[in-house]
Amino acid sequence: MAIKEPIEYTAIVRWISLRHDCDVQPKLCPPNAVGNLMTSRTRPRNRPFKIGVFVPHLELPWREKGPSWTEISAIAKRAEEVGFDSVWLPDHLTHRFDKVREQGGMDVWSLMSAIAAITTTIEIAPLVACTSFRNPALIAKTADTIDEISGGRFTLGLGAGWHKPEYDAFGFSYDYRVSRFEEALQIITSLLRTGHVDFEGRFYSARDCELRPRGPRPSGPPILIGGGGDRVTRLAATYADAWNLDRKNDVNDVVRWKEKIDHVCVEVGRDPKTLSRIIGIQVDVLNEKRSPFEPRQFVQSPFPLVGEPEELAGKIRAYSAGAVEHMMIWLDPMTVEAVEAFAPVLEALDA
Repeated sequence: MAIKEPIEYTAIVRWISLRHDCDVQPKLCPPNAVGNLMTSRTRPRNRPFKIGVFVPHLELPWREKGPSWTEISAIAKRAEEVGFDSVWLPDHLTHRFDKVREQGGMDVWSLMSAIAAITTTIEIAPLVACTSFRNPALIAKTADTIDEISGGRFTLGLGAGWHKPEYDAFGFSYDYRVSRFEEALQIITSLLRTGHVDFEGRFYSARDCELRPRGPRPSGPPILIGGGGDRVTRLAATYADAWNLDRKNDVNDVVRWKEKIDHVCVEVGRDPKTLSRIIGIQVDVLNEKRSPFEPRQFVQSPFPLVGEPEELAGKIRAYSAGAVEHMMIWLDPMTVEAVEAFAPVLEALDA
């Protein structure tokens, strides 16, 4: 398989690059076959771990339009129908990078509530909700409410944030991000797991705060913490049910991270097997509807996975070596057609 080096548009860490051409391209299902795909309710699931789909909702950097709610809802419903286990959405207010258009995003909490109301089986989560943007007690309240709307299908993904321009634009404090994050976690985890917190910290307070009424699960939805910094991984080992890193297209890198996270768990006195590992990868769906040289975002080596369904399924199965329990797929392009194109990969994983 020949892959051309991407041409950079900007030198920032997360950059825009041109698509790379590949000899092997996953084929879209024929139009008359799409309706005959086995749904998530009829196909047995023998996959090595859960498979979710990542649905970005920000405007695209090469044009001023992003996906509409109509498009997002169609993607979520079709993902549920073809057998994805979960849908994940980013929590960003805007992206401001050099040499590209500003990219605004919708409110992820509103989107997740709406998806919870129009679906029945697929799990829902933010990747990840930035605790800097909202009061932590209110985050717990909102998470429990979405868990109620979804009937217990919500996972609360949390992170400390990283993109300073959106902090500046919306008036949030950027200093002491991880220290603020640690205080927020103490409030959120206490409220969701026990229903009550009495906390006074340097940055946040929640005095004699009770979570009423409760959602469908007495201990609240699972809590995921995303990030690879030393302090954040330690917080994940201390407070979270699951830990995440995204865009890990090299399985060997995931195995190395497994060993690191295992070590952190041992350091804080936790059995490593009790911390779930949720990893994100990118998959390129190249097809006749994709314009040649269409700009790409967040693409760098190692490049997105490509291949026919059986080949992609084999590459995904290899991630079991990293103790992965849940994988989210960032399809490019992110369309209903791309979701349908990936359906044969899910079938191959379940075979």
